Amino acid sequence: MKVTLLGCGGSGGVPLLGGEDGRGAWGACDPREARNRRTRSSIVVQGPDDQTILVDAGPDLRAQLLDHGIGRVDAVLLTHAHADHVMGLDELRIMNRIMGKALPVFGTARTLADVTGRFEYAFRPPTPGFFRPALEPVTVEAGQVVRLAGLDVRLFSQDHKVMETLGLRIGGFGYSTDVVEMPEPAFEALAGVRDWVVGCFQRAPHPVHAHVEKAVDWARRLRPARTVLTHMGPDLDWSWMRESLPPGIEPGHDGMVLESPLGDA
Repeated sequence: MKVTLLGCGGSGGVPLLGGEDGRGAWGACDPREARNRRTRSSIVVQGPDDQTILVDAGPDLRAQLLDHGIGRVDAVLLTHAHADHVMGLDELRIMNRIMGKALPVFGTARTLADVTGRFEYAFRPPTPGFFRPALEPVTVEAGQVVRLAGLDVRLFSQDHKVMETLGLRIGGFGYSTDVVEMPEPAFEALAGVRDWVVGCFQRAPHPVHAHVEKAVDWARRLRPARTVLTHMGPDLDWSWMRESLPPGIEPGHDGMVLESPLGDA
């Protein structure tokens, strides 16, 4: 199973808009380090039959798919409905043309109610030519194991303070973005995970996102072989993280590829 991090930035990306010259505010991140340039957080998961699950569809989606050579999407899973995770849904109209059919979009009832309100036109019955997206909502909930694009995906609930987000487990791989507290069932779902991608926004505590110390504590409890940080803000310089994080924990970067086993679920 192949997992590609399309983006690993927070809601504003890195750099943020602005800066003294208008070319971006980098915070603590060194602009000379290419891995500090981060688009909004999203991944694709590809199984042995090359079917592809897109997890979240943020505003950078078109460029992400082109940059990382993803020419097909078979299913979409939305972790939650914040703008940096859903505002690229309109870009999927081209995937409709490629596939020749509507795309299933999986999410909780709350998430789907939100996106069908924002993108009402995309959830109507398909029309010839797919001049607008054709998306089919499929309601799921934490605790389920659902079949997406040929893969069994275990879903679990995470606390983002302002709402529930979905985490996922596929074989030896786990993904937990936009989380500030991990409920006990989430740890149970991730038990024995080999590769874990987890959101970590900054060094100091944050009201709705995990910070470095908390993400490290979670990783020490779960003990995956590899923990990769994502959803990182401009406070987290790539070189600083490489030098400061404990062994087995590393910063992600846009375009990072992980190969993870389908067993060990």
